[in-house]
Amino acid sequence: MLRLTLAAAAAALLALSACTTAPAASLAPEAPQQAGLAVDIYEGNFVRIQQFTTPGGVSVWLVNEPSIPILSVQMAWRGGSITDPDDLRGLTSLVTYSMNEGAGDLDSLAFTTAMEELNMSFGCSASSEWTGCSATMLSDNAAASMDLVALAFAEPRFDTGPFERFRREQEVSLRTRETNQNFLAGRAFAAKLYPDHPFARELTAETLAALTPELARAHMQTLMPRDRLIVTAVGAVTPEELAPLIDSVAANLPETSEIAPVAPVTLPEVAPEPTIVPLPQPQTLVRFMAGGIDRNNPDYFPAFVLNYTFGGGGFESRLVKSLRVEKGLTYGISTSLSPNLSFLSWSGGGQTKNESAGEFIEGIKVEMLGLIEGGVTEAELSDAKAYLVGSYPLAFDSNAKIAGQMMSVRQEDLGIDFFDRRNALIEAVTLEDVNRVAARYLAPERFAFVLVGEPVLTPAE
Repeated sequence: MLRLTLAAAAAALLALSACTTAPAASLAPEAPQQAGLAVDIYEGNFVRIQQFTTPGGVSVWLVNEPSIPILSVQMAWRGGSITDPDDLRGLTSLVTYSMNEGAGDLDSLAFTTAMEELNMSFGCSASSEWTGCSATMLSDNAAASMDLVALAFAEPRFDTGPFERFRREQEVSLRTRETNQNFLAGRAFAAKLYPDHPFARELTAETLAALTPELARAHMQTLMPRDRLIVTAVGAVTPEELAPLIDSVAANLPETSEIAPVAPVTLPEVAPEPTIVPLPQPQTLVRFMAGGIDRNNPDYFPAFVLNYTFGGGGFESRLVKSLRVEKGLTYGISTSLSPNLSFLSWSGGGQTKNESAGEFIEGIKVEMLGLIEGGVTEAELSDAKAYLVGSYPLAFDSNAKIAGQMMSVRQEDLGIDFFDRRNALIEAVTLEDVNRVAARYLAPERFAFVLVGEPVLTPAE
């Protein structure tokens, strides 16, 4: 059984008491039993995971949590917007946008009304490399709710009305992104560091105009085959009850589809000169990026702990203490470490007045050099590990969060025991480890800088 706090359970039950529940039979007595379903059980300190393959061939990780009457299900397929043909960029986004916009005899309004009557939610989204759908429902309504989800996969409508709404929203996005500092910074990084990689592609007015509902219907078959589907679920349900519900969703999916593998982005070891993207704004966005570290590298967890002290720990990080608290140059600055094998990066950013952009960049580099030359203190290491270990249970305080955590583990192929290994790996990090990693990875010359605004730089910059 999942280790949940009584407060979290009470909060969930209190929220449910305000809902109007559509009449439905309880899942437990109604669900058909799957004779001979083989279930492997992992007994962890955080979660007890039941791992099984449905009769239809879908791989599922399940946490049975009977104390909260909510079932959260996540489904994912490898292959996201990277699968869009070059002249049809935006096609995957159209597919995921349309998935809860009508199915079978239900148009968009009728489908939304059906979800509301069942007190459930269902929607899909995509990243560059993954397409995912999630559904959350009351356990008592699970059979009817999953029937609605199954209808969305079996008979999606791709009606003209929702398609035109999607296109109008994207047209607005195309205009507004040209004044969005984060978007412009991302575009500049792509042009500077990986211009020929598919990750550098973006939606254009021309590719948007080429999209049609018929193309989306066909592309759904590429994105969502049965053989690439993985599922995680958390709720008051057994494997025998859940398996037929998952198979009903997967029954009408194509058996397989072909997608091209993604070549990893290789960031330069020595970064080029800073890039300035002119934008009339009172503040400059400063972002910086260098190559990262994959999880199989022994440097990864020392870097993960170091990042907390460098810029990932809010007011406990050196960048915030120096650039916000001591110098008053920014309201906030942060850093993060991405272990995505296709795009390993160590990055960060913050905003400052145009007039202080040069001082801001210099302050970032000074903190990098300080960690290289002076290292992390014992107190900083202790604080970082205490926070990273102590805050981890907050990622498990709802069924949806737990299902999401399991899905991340599955997508990154971390192993079913990762939840229990993770804190031990953090605790094992030593001062020598973090200081070695700082010296190796935080050299300022490794980091590419992009500035969006009207920055005033010192001659040294």
